[in-house]
Amino acid sequence: MGMGVEVRQRIAKRAAQEIKNNMTVNLGIGIPTLVANYLPTSMKVKFHAENGILGTGPSPKKGLEDANLCNAGGYPITIVNGASYFDSATAFGIIRKGLVDVTILGALEVSETGDLANWIIPGKKIPGMGGAIELAQKSKKVIVLMNHVNKHGESKIMKTCSLPLTAKGCVDLIITEMAVFKVTTNGLLLCEIMESYSIEDVIKSTDARFTIAETVTSIN
Repeated sequence: MGMGVEVRQRIAKRAAQEIKNNMTVNLGIGIPTLVANYLPTSMKVKFHAENGILGTGPSPKKGLEDANLCNAGGYPITIVNGASYFDSATAFGIIRKGLVDVTILGALEVSETGDLANWIIPGKKIPGMGGAIELAQKSKKVIVLMNHVNKHGESKIMKTCSLPLTAKGCVDLIITEMAVFKVTTNGLLLCEIMESYSIEDVIKSTDARFTIAETVTSIN
């Protein structure tokens, strides 16, 4: 099922609240690329791209794209003062050393224990998995932004992932167009609901087992 621009922006805006001053952050392809647009201009954050940039900025305005500046997904980016360029080996060295504070990724499926499947649907042609495995395993915090259900209306938050895994037990937070779940040692915890949805809607649309926080806040 597709997702409108306004909904994508709402998810990105919520994800931006997880980023703190002076963090090093990697943004995946899709909705995660929008997150940088919702950070205060006063906040100092180093955005990392595995193709060799530290210090990417918000998406460029239409017509102001620089053909020489793109992220790992090939999409146009801007840079901030103090940004640096380096080869991919150094970029992956930063990830593998555990220097990325937060990575924000898209996903095909997430399990109730935080397993992540986001790189392949068997039988479909893809360019490769990029830095997904390293980012999922080595980042200090992993946040997933995705549709709550697939195009067939089936839950993407599952008891067990059916697709090949990217990494096991790596996800800390899931944000969808319906809700926000924390992945805890006791399983999934529903802690926030997107406006226009109810807890009952989330229960009907979620295959995975989860508990409900004592206070569930609403997101506009």
